[in-house]
Amino acid sequence: MINASAVNTLRYEPELCTGCRMCENVCPHGVFAVVSGKAELGKPDECMECGACERNCPEGAIRVDSGVGCASAMILAALTRKKQVPT
Repeated sequence: MINASAVNTLRYEPELCTGCRMCENVCPHGVFAVVSGKAELGKPDECMECGACERNCPEGAIRVDSGVGCASAMILAALTRKKQVPT
């Protein structure tokens, strides 16, 4: 398993990838791109840890601790109707 970034929890096992493109299709920041039948990490530091890639990967090649990072902050702000999340 590759720790894809030093700034988030994204981990990827390329040997499990079958090139289905689900990660590429669901990632809101374009972290993944399928090249020659396998997903590649083009922008791993752009991952906001939403977890969409992990939930949609049928092979279990992707792991991310969703609920942390900016995705969690955005959801909390939307639910509490605050523009900034208290630190």
